Amino acid sequence: MSNLKRISFTVYGTVQGVGFRDFVQRRAASYGVTGYVKNTSTGEVTGEAQGDRDSLKKLKADLNNGPRAAHVVKLVTKDLDPKEGESSFDA
Repeated sequence: MSNLKRISFTVYGTVQGVGFRDFVQRRAASYGVTGYVKNTSTGEVTGEAQGDRDSLKKLKADLNNGPRAAHVVKLVTKDLDPKEGESSFDA
């Protein structure tokens, strides 16, 4: 379990109304990452993701790029303590 890491993330830019949450959910699931993603009332996309270091590295790269219609200006991540019992990635 020591290989398990968790991050919070906030993505700034044109990230709502472009399929960003669905994109993140699909990518996270393909990497075996758990957590969630949601829109904020101020126009960002935020969430938490948990998985091994390599999976989170791949997901961070996806968050930085987003789906084709998105325009990511900034990605902010923060390390968190892992949570037990989480089994899916929710959007």
